[in-house]
Amino acid sequence: MSRVSSSAAVCAAALALLAAATPAVAAPGPVHPRPVHLPVTLANAPGTSSNWAGYTATGQKFTSVSASWTQPTATCTGEDTWSSFWVGLDGDGSDTTEQTGSEADCSGGVPVYYSWYEMYPNAPVTYSDPVQPGDQFTASVTSLGSGQFALTITDATQGWTHTVNETSPTAKLASAEVIAEAPTGPLGVLPLTDFTTASFTGAQVNGQPIGASNPQALTMTRPDGTAKATPSALTGGTDFSVAWQQH
Repeated sequence: MSRVSSSAAVCAAALALLAAATPAVAAPGPVHPRPVHLPVTLANAPGTSSNWAGYTATGQKFTSVSASWTQPTATCTGEDTWSSFWVGLDGDGSDTTEQTGSEADCSGGVPVYYSWYEMYPNAPVTYSDPVQPGDQFTASVTSLGSGQFALTITDATQGWTHTVNETSPTAKLASAEVIAEAPTGPLGVLPLTDFTTASFTGAQVNGQPIGASNPQALTMTRPDGTAKATPSALTGGTDFSVAWQQH
């Protein structure tokens, strides 16, 4: 599969997943449609995407990715919005993703925070543990061989951790990424939450700083080409931030 996904394919995939997806554990808070997290959809300009912002490494086999981040604060108005922060393998140059992360959404003007993992094209699974802005997250995805993966996410502030072992027989291990995302609903990419800034630290792939893999910086853009979320330069090969951009 190419790195570019068509809008029709994205919508069809999202519709199928949302129709089938009932999270194993419901998150607390207002009723709020749960999104799905799709492979990257590149925009027209080099280094831009309609759904991802951050760094993605390609061009070799990737067996592990890890990073830490501070849970952003959702600034809510009356609009329902979504934003995801995660680490993962695949999704850039392949049609699977193995990923785990956190969410900062807005539902009817109320912030909604939770965590999840997803083995796309399977539906995401939501955890019920408390998540609050400012929480310190660490997450990793590791290939165990033969299509087996370990996905771990820890909220050190709230004092909980989850590790799940999942299988993806068609995973290609084609990429590794640390991403802020506008996830996807039935009609395509969802409105992005104003999260101000997401700060990632200690990003590593294959046990080395992500910067050693010559990663691609991706800016998330709107259909008119203006930026929705922009990554900073890497510091020390491992640290960067993603800034939400006002239209």
